[in-house]
Amino acid sequence: MTTAQPTTDVLAEKHRSTLDQALATIRTRAYWSPYPEHPKAYGADGSLDAAAGLAAHEAVLNGRFDLDQPGTDGWAGGEVSPYGPALGVEYPHADVDVLLPAMRAGLPAWRDAGPETRALVCLEILSRISARTHEFAHAVMHTSGQAYMMAFQAGGPHAQDRGLEAVAYAYEEQTRTPAGRAAWSKPQGKRDPLELTKEFTPVGRGVALVIGCNTFPTWNGYPGLFASLATGNAVLVKPHPRAVLPLALTVKVAREVLAESGFDPNLVALATERPGEGIAKTLAVRPEIRIIDYTGSTEFGDWLEANARQAQVYTEKAGVNTVLIDSTDDYKGMLSNLAFSLSLYSGQMCTTPQNLLIPRDGITTDQGPRSYDEVVADLAAAVGGLLGDDARANALLGALVNPDVKARLEAAAGLGEVALASREVAHPDFPEAVVRTPVMVKLDGSKPDAEAAYLSECFGPVSFAVSVDSTADGLELLRRTIRDKGAMTVGAYTTSADTERAVEEICLEESAQLSLNLTGGVYVNQTAAFSDFHGSGGNPAANAALCDGAFVSNRFRVVEVRRQA
Repeated sequence: MTTAQPTTDVLAEKHRSTLDQALATIRTRAYWSPYPEHPKAYGADGSLDAAAGLAAHEAVLNGRFDLDQPGTDGWAGGEVSPYGPALGVEYPHADVDVLLPAMRAGLPAWRDAGPETRALVCLEILSRISARTHEFAHAVMHTSGQAYMMAFQAGGPHAQDRGLEAVAYAYEEQTRTPAGRAAWSKPQGKRDPLELTKEFTPVGRGVALVIGCNTFPTWNGYPGLFASLATGNAVLVKPHPRAVLPLALTVKVAREVLAESGFDPNLVALATERPGEGIAKTLAVRPEIRIIDYTGSTEFGDWLEANARQAQVYTEKAGVNTVLIDSTDDYKGMLSNLAFSLSLYSGQMCTTPQNLLIPRDGITTDQGPRSYDEVVADLAAAVGGLLGDDARANALLGALVNPDVKARLEAAAGLGEVALASREVAHPDFPEAVVRTPVMVKLDGSKPDAEAAYLSECFGPVSFAVSVDSTADGLELLRRTIRDKGAMTVGAYTTSADTERAVEEICLEESAQLSLNLTGGVYVNQTAAFSDFHGSGGNPAANAALCDGAFVSNRFRVVEVRRQA
């Protein structure tokens, strides 16, 4: 604590106002972000502009990414960009029997630093990452397949927002109990009072494991990483083998800031794996691992929850996101909004709608009644129009992240009548990129053989227009879908107050986040840090929400020391 104090004073001057604003905003739920969304905002005050960011990215390629970690016993790599080029980066491979004890060694000083110092160090890490947003954007783009602007925003400022949000919640939860010593005196009548001093210290659980995902390595990785670090834990980052670089860059920045602040850099470390090694399962059941954050398949998420019994496990798994279309007073706006939601990043978001429930007798609109077939045809035309220009299509779709997504896309066309066929889009800069427009398939919701399709997550640019007998039947299918399969998002379009209330009641009872009648520039698959909750933690799609008090409060315990006064 003493060695870190001078640096902490500097960090307080730089970042305390940001922390205070974050604390205020999670209470008001208003819009706010300290990290610029526009690429041209970078280039001053030590941040990298677009050209410098690209140069920094290219300088890392085809070389070794040394972190000076204990226990390095070799090198691992092999990332290939969804746009075609091999990255050629090798990362340290760790002997965890050496690395994990080294990570634990720094915990006492990190614990003694207290919540404020830990929060300020985390904000310095985020600040330095923000200054390199253009560099991080290229790393995210070439590991996730996101188009550059999406990689820049979602992988940059939006991910940084989520990290800061986690720090704010962590600070608030840890400071509910008074810091320092508290005097306790209990009157005893004529006798002397009973007097004690009591000291309360937030203590992290130990080493946290972040198991990264392929599609949003920073956006999904930062909440758990910063929540654990800010609550006094060490953090071992195990990236997805196809998306190591963004998190390796993050670990490097974190280690630099920790060392400069007087703390052990080994409080944050990287665990990469050799092909087929599967170290996530091995690490997950190690006794040193006390917290796990995971985003990915339901199968592995369920395995973690069942087998990593020594750890507090936070999972975001698969769900079947659904939109109920009952009626609308802005038919054109509804079609435009849904078309964008279905197309963004080729549907490779855990929040993208999959099932569109439409009464088979049609819906009422401001443009007159529309039959089921007309609604589906009009939505298909809206998607086709949005993506008709290849330059715009590439900017919205990005590239398919892996061959499994392409296989699901191709198989979906055989599940029913194709309302919108997928087409190939050539990328002018990356001819090897696999870019495909979405497919939309019509399914009859009354037929049992169609259930296997629409009640399973089909991750990627695939949607099902499911005909239902009535809005009431659609409501019941919506409830069953959330309850049995989970949902990260639910959408609904209706001009009926009764239907709106019914949808809301289902989402309240089944714990799903709901968006109603979106027709403008806000989409069901996008959430804003400090204001929107990502997932609820209350249905099978995820056991935690990003971000709320529950996401951070069980990452530490308050230990009390009582002394006779």
